[in-house]
Amino acid sequence: MYTWIWRHLPGTMPLKLLQTLVLVAAVSALLLFVVFPWVEPHLPINKVTVNHQ
Repeated sequence: MYTWIWRHLPGTMPLKLLQTLVLVAAVSALLLFVVFPWVEPHLPINKVTVNHQ
């Protein structure tokens, strides 16, 4: 998959590296600000119970 993306990026090596960094930043921002907040209420980690004895 990464090889396919690398081959399809236009430009020389420095330009491809810059484009790769921009792609990684964009995917990270999408996950951080859109996907994770949408998924978080559906995760069972919020349902913590502690039994007192």
